[in-house]
Amino acid sequence: MPLSHIGDQSWSRSLLLLLFALMAGSLIHTLAFGILRRKNRNASPDAPDASLEPIRWPTFFLSMEIVLLILHPAIPFPGVFEAILSRSLVLLTILTVAWTLIALTRFLGTQLLGRPLPGSSDDLEFRKMRTRVLLVERLLVVLIVLISSSAALMTIPRIRAVGESLLASAGLAGLVIGLAARPLLTNVIAGIQIALTQPIRIDDVVIVNNEWGWIEEIGIAYVIVRIWDLRRLVLPLSYFIEQPFENWTYKSMALLGTIHIYADYGIDVPDLRNHLKTLLDSSPLWDRQAWNLQVTQLDEKAVQMRALFSAKDSGARWDLSVYLREGMLQYLQKRYAANLPRLRVEIAPFPGGNPASGTPADIRA
Repeated sequence: MPLSHIGDQSWSRSLLLLLFALMAGSLIHTLAFGILRRKNRNASPDAPDASLEPIRWPTFFLSMEIVLLILHPAIPFPGVFEAILSRSLVLLTILTVAWTLIALTRFLGTQLLGRPLPGSSDDLEFRKMRTRVLLVERLLVVLIVLISSSAALMTIPRIRAVGESLLASAGLAGLVIGLAARPLLTNVIAGIQIALTQPIRIDDVVIVNNEWGWIEEIGIAYVIVRIWDLRRLVLPLSYFIEQPFENWTYKSMALLGTIHIYADYGIDVPDLRNHLKTLLDSSPLWDRQAWNLQVTQLDEKAVQMRALFSAKDSGARWDLSVYLREGMLQYLQKRYAANLPRLRVEIAPFPGGNPASGTPADIRA
């Protein structure tokens, strides 16, 4: 029998075994994924099947590669092709495992965020969990990428030799790399601290650098604050660990607001208090928790009154304060126009007689 014929038979057998391994992996994945989809549908009838799509293709390729790794010793290939197949298979398996772990991490994060949580109506507990889940998810993704990239590179002989030589001189190199990566490491550690202690959360209302806004995004190295005029303020994570800032919604979204009213001493304070209550009752922005009108200062020019009210969040607080200012201003103009702040001047007689006999210069002086 010719040697070429024997070689062709060997190649045909190897390709058939390779094709069988791929089909077996595909079949195993199809059966396992179908069972998982059925259990997910039974556990959550309202959940769409598309919720499992992020993990479908990574696990599909991983199943075929696992079967290939198991059957690989039984697949005869010539020496050169055997080495290429082995290294390629190991490299692809490492990358697919990383892809699968990243997909599973994001899938679990989505499932946790989609689960209803008991708590107050201002979704404080949900914002706590959302912040923690997003930070942990991003840190895990970075860790998976770093570990898988290192493992994939170490499968290449030349790069492995370079890595071993670097490990042999890791003292100075580690010091240099540590100094260069200090800002990144500081922010990563700050991200872990924020995930655990949560001085800020997604959608918190904060004041940083004299700017008022909302926490829009928390990354692995930075925080994006959405300013009220739609600008974005980008700050490193370490800022919220090392620098003081105001968090208006640390415990609750509900806030107290105030407006100040100035009037003459003849103003009827109880009547203004009643009108304030009428305005609050007519507004859906008031949460019916707190209100008051008190005289807070008396001076030689006017009476200062402070109207206090509560609102469910910062946006409602601002809109309600504007509404109350306009309503109280209209009421003062219509009802107490004569009691608006005024400057009183008393003209007293000129000491020593009539100043008309003096010169204009004397009168001005």
